[in-house]
Amino acid sequence: MPIRNDAALDFLLTRRSRPAKTLVAPAPGRAELIPLLTAAARTPDHGKLEPWRFIVVEKAAMARLGDLTEEAGVRLGKSEQDIAKARGQFDLGQLAVVVVEIQRDSPKVPALEMTYSAGAVCLALVNAALAAGWGANWLSGWMSHDRGFCEAAFDLAPNERIAGLIHIATEGAVPPERPRPDIDALTTWMDR
Repeated sequence: MPIRNDAALDFLLTRRSRPAKTLVAPAPGRAELIPLLTAAARTPDHGKLEPWRFIVVEKAAMARLGDLTEEAGVRLGKSEQDIAKARGQFDLGQLAVVVVEIQRDSPKVPALEMTYSAGAVCLALVNAALAAGWGANWLSGWMSHDRGFCEAAFDLAPNERIAGLIHIATEGAVPPERPRPDIDALTTWMDR
């Protein structure tokens, strides 16, 4: 008979990301962040490749990233609204962890499984932050897919890309519950 962990199951059934724009100071310090990164790094990783790494963006670096976002938006011909929205995550941000996907050469592990692993790290980090009492949100945005921005902002290598920007700080407002997927409509049961 399996041993249930009701507290963990209840957390997973009721977890709710916090909108990044509602996160306020303080953010976790380095000592508080290490256990969260450690929890995220326990993500299943086929082949033990660790096809991801972390870049911690502290408050002092946010303004530079906002400026780089604006420059990228102008270069790409984005609207003022698109630029302002994308820049806002840095203008308002207290702390973010950039989860960088690394595509490694592997004869055994397909590239897509490395992408899945990086995405799993993002969700694990959000869940670890929420479980630790912080507000957290997984964002990306058009700038995180722009090579010029990625290289200027984070010095990413050609085999690296942003899987997510995980904003972590203090919850400023409790978000309303949102509609959840209809499990019956999404589930097919096969018995033969």
